[in-house]
Amino acid sequence: MALLEHARYTPHRAEVNGARVHWLLCKSRQEINSLPLIFWQDFSPWREANLWLFERTRNKDVTLKTVEANSMAILAYANWLEDTGTDWKSFPKRKSDRCLVQFRGFLIESRNTGKLAPSTTSQRMACVIQFYKWLYEKGFLSDELSMWSNRIFHRTMIDKTGLERTFAVNSTDLAIPNRSAPGEKLEDGLLPVSTKDREAILRFCRQQASTELFLLLTLGFFTGMRLGTLTDLRLETLDRAIPDPMCDAMYILTIGPGASPPVRTKFGVTGNIRITKIHLDQIRSYANSIHRLKREAIARKENKNLVFLTRFGNSYAKENSDRSSAINVEMHTLRKSGIAAGISGLRNFHFHQTRCTYATELARLAIHSVGSINAIAFVKDALLHKSEATSFKYIRFVEKTPAKIDMANRFTRDFLGILTENSDDDGREI
Repeated sequence: MALLEHARYTPHRAEVNGARVHWLLCKSRQEINSLPLIFWQDFSPWREANLWLFERTRNKDVTLKTVEANSMAILAYANWLEDTGTDWKSFPKRKSDRCLVQFRGFLIESRNTGKLAPSTTSQRMACVIQFYKWLYEKGFLSDELSMWSNRIFHRTMIDKTGLERTFAVNSTDLAIPNRSAPGEKLEDGLLPVSTKDREAILRFCRQQASTELFLLLTLGFFTGMRLGTLTDLRLETLDRAIPDPMCDAMYILTIGPGASPPVRTKFGVTGNIRITKIHLDQIRSYANSIHRLKREAIARKENKNLVFLTRFGNSYAKENSDRSSAINVEMHTLRKSGIAAGISGLRNFHFHQTRCTYATELARLAIHSVGSINAIAFVKDALLHKSEATSFKYIRFVEKTPAKIDMANRFTRDFLGILTENSDDDGREI
C-alpha cells in the first residue's frame, strides 16, 4: 500500500558561479516542518502529487492542517489505485472505465456500507477533483482528455438580516453530495459509550495496552480533551495547574495558544479544562517515572517537555495535526484483541468517543443542576466549543435519550403482550 511520510523542507535557491551551481539558503521563505509526501508501494515518490501538496503549502490562504487533510485524501486514492491496479492517467472513451469514475463508485459503495462517513466521502472526492484540475492546468494531462462534465448549481441562502440571496456554484458530475445518515450524531458523527462499556474498555486497556494509551484514554473519558490537545500537553501545564475554587477535588489546566506554554486546541480556542486531583496526580507520577524519563532523554529539545512521548522520543502527533499514526496503530491492536476477548464495547470504538462520552455525562449533570438553557453555556465552556450549536447537540441528545428508552420499553412490552395473546397453551403461535 502507498505511504504518507513527512519531511522538513528548508527552502534554497540556485546560484550559478562559473560552471558550478551553488544552493544557498533562502531566508525570505519559511521552513516547512512537516511537509506531507506520498510514496507508492515500491517506495518511489508520486512526484505530481507531492508537487501539488508542496505548492499548497506555499499558498498563504491554505493552512498546513488543510494540506495534511488533502494528503490523507490523496493517500486513500493512491491506495485504491494500487489495490485495483488502475493507472491514475487512465481516461478511456468509455466513461465507466475511467479512473475517477471508478473511484467515485468505490467511495459511494464505502459510504453506503458504513465504511466511510458521508462527509469523508464528499471530501475525498472533492480533493481528488481539485488535484486533477491542478494537473490539467499545469499540463500534466492531455487537453484531449474528458475527465468530467462541468455543472453550475444555484444555491439560495438567507443571511442574518433575513435577505434571500442566490449564488452560483461551479461543480462537476463527479462530485458526491454530503448526505448525512439519519439519526442523532454528535461531534465527528460519533456516539458516546455507556458507563459499563467505558469501565470495561479502561480495565482491558490497563492490562493489554501501553501505559500511554491507558492514560490518554482515561484523560479523554474524564476531561473531554481531544487527542491533538492531549498529545501536546506540556510538563509546565501540569506544574501550573491551580485548584478549582468551586470544588476541592478538582484542578484547572489552561490550554490553547494563549496558555503558557501554548497547548494545541481545535480552532485555536484558549480556555480552562477541569481535571480531578486523582487524575492529575496520576499524570504527574507518570511524568516523573523512569519509564518516561528514558524517552525524554532521547527526545529532541522541542519535545522534551511533552508529557507523552513515543518510545523513540517523538511526539505522538505531527505538528499542527490532530492525527496520530502511533495511536491509530495501538487503537487497532486494542480493538482486535478486545473483540477476541469478548469486549463488545471495543468493536467499533474510536478515540474521539471518549470526548463524546464525557460531554454527554457533563450535559446530563448540567441539565439536572441548572436546566437546559444554562447547560448549553456550561458545556460550551467545559469542552471549549467554538459555537453554542455544537454544545446544543449534547443537550438535545441527553433530553431525547430518556424518551427513546421509554418508547422502546413500551413497544417491547406491547409487542410481547401481543405475542402472548396470540399463542396457544403450548406456547406456539396460532
